[in-house]
Amino acid sequence: MAASVGGQPPWRARAAQLLRPARRLVDSVLPPRCIHCRALVHGETALCAACWPLFDFLAPPLCRCCGFPFEYDPGFSDALCGACNARKPVFERARAVLVYGEPSRRLVLDFKHGDRTWPVPAFGRWLARAGAELVAAADLAAPVPLHRSRLYARRYNQAAMLALALGSETGLAVQPDLLTRRRPTPSQGRLSLAARRRNVRGAFALRPDNAARIAARRILLIDDVLTTGATAEECARTLLRAGAGAVDVLTLARVVRPRTESS
Repeated sequence: MAASVGGQPPWRARAAQLLRPARRLVDSVLPPRCIHCRALVHGETALCAACWPLFDFLAPPLCRCCGFPFEYDPGFSDALCGACNARKPVFERARAVLVYGEPSRRLVLDFKHGDRTWPVPAFGRWLARAGAELVAAADLAAPVPLHRSRLYARRYNQAAMLALALGSETGLAVQPDLLTRRRPTPSQGRLSLAARRRNVRGAFALRPDNAARIAARRILLIDDVLTTGATAEECARTLLRAGAGAVDVLTLARVVRPRTESS
């Protein structure tokens, strides 16, 4: 990655300076609105003052590996949650912006299934902040892929949009078609962890022309929600078998509930 100035790539700082007058003009015609209630907001603020407290943003202390939030600070940065102590995931680290619950669930579902894509630039800024440590270490970002049948029905891959927004925000290189989904998989919604792992086993593959791009490199995998981690692990396993050096995971939201190895 290019050297950063003030925490951001030099090209981005220059672009922001050049675009500032145009942004002021656009904001005067189409004022920015809260992505939850549509109230007017100022500048790049995505949520109004009334809606901000409704969303549970994740912050330390977190499990060093999966990013699960601790109720109490364990007193050291390398602490693992019970599930990761029992069985470490295939990926190295996972981080997320929000706890998946109301109203973040509605925000994600409207984005994923309701064509509500206009908050994506704000999502990119959130991902850049929540995943700053992962972005700084990554060589390349890539989204979890959709099967072509689902992509045809939905018309866009929400994970790819998040990855591109993150890349625009940070300057991190993004390869939207790094992975392919070889077969359609049933919804994971009501499946147990074991069933989820069976459901996605062997479902992903690296596109043959991408092998050289990942050799010994750290890949940052992007998705909308981390639930049990079964999909992220299968993607990570695919990348590592193909020669990647390490895989981290960054998502817009994650499910937070009492964790055990079998949950």
